[in-house]
Amino acid sequence: MNHNTPLSPLPLSHLSEVQRRVMSGAQLRAHGISPARIASQCLPGGPWQSLLPGVFLLHPGPPTSEERLHGALLYAGRPVLPAQGEPQAPPAAPPYGETMVTGLAALALHQFASAPPLLSLDQIDVLVPRTRRLRSTGCARLVRTHTLPRPEEITGVPVAPVPRAIADAVAQLADASAVRRLLTEAVSGGHCEAAAVLKELSRARLLSRPHVVNAVDSLLAEARAIAEQRLYDLVRTHGLPVPLWNVDLRLPGGPHLGGVDAYWPEQAVAVELDTRAPRNDDALWSEYARKREQLERLGITVVHIMPKRLRESPEQQATVVRTALMAAPDRDPAAYVMVLPR
Repeated sequence: MNHNTPLSPLPLSHLSEVQRRVMSGAQLRAHGISPARIASQCLPGGPWQSLLPGVFLLHPGPPTSEERLHGALLYAGRPVLPAQGEPQAPPAAPPYGETMVTGLAALALHQFASAPPLLSLDQIDVLVPRTRRLRSTGCARLVRTHTLPRPEEITGVPVAPVPRAIADAVAQLADASAVRRLLTEAVSGGHCEAAAVLKELSRARLLSRPHVVNAVDSLLAEARAIAEQRLYDLVRTHGLPVPLWNVDLRLPGGPHLGGVDAYWPEQAVAVELDTRAPRNDDALWSEYARKREQLERLGITVVHIMPKRLRESPEQQATVVRTALMAAPDRDPAAYVMVLPR
């Protein structure tokens, strides 16, 4: 404990180092520091300073990025101060309530290369319940929501999951290239699936913005390329017969039946990856269902795979495909179809 840390009748061992440098008024009062002493310590040239309303930096220098993070969370999650003279219980550690870091600051904590460094951010976005009666101020920008996601803890800080953090960041961005970089890195960096990002963007009603729509197209292209690579790896790693990749099926002299991602003509088994976007989810799902029904009427087994399952349970998906291939001799022969490059 240094000379800037409050001399307290309560122990500070439960607090991390940064939490001893940034404390709320409620915490200081719970540790025996009167409002008058807080005010005197924060006078010009004094050892402390006010970081945000009701949040104090217990040293005279500029705050670090970590101190700004904790300060913004303390401001957004601080309890209502009891009246002077009322008994006070020591606050929990850390006393952030339901709040969590979101937006670009959260993506920086998730180690996104396309997110700016924390120190360069003028404001820290903090996700709070819609009923929280506080205003954005200083370095703390409050983002209100009806439903809070389950936070992830990174370096002791509650952080919104990547899909939600991306949606909150995109809501503040007008730079199309910046939005595109964030969205594609979410998938290419292995942070989450495209479907999870698209769900959050749809929930936030951002899919009508032209620069977001263009970025979503890049995201879907990236997601499909990654899913196709995982499908290639699944076939090779699990010793499945090599299929015909990315082909169109057509009846001789008849209509086009649709494209599939992998096809085993001898077994009449097709694999199709589901990479739908929510903005046209119903239309695409109807197309998937129509194509699957038509192929199965012709005796072709269609295995429908979500990219998330390829990433999380490739062994299980390999078993599903292998089972379909092994069951081919027990089925009636499929109708002859033409297989063309897609």
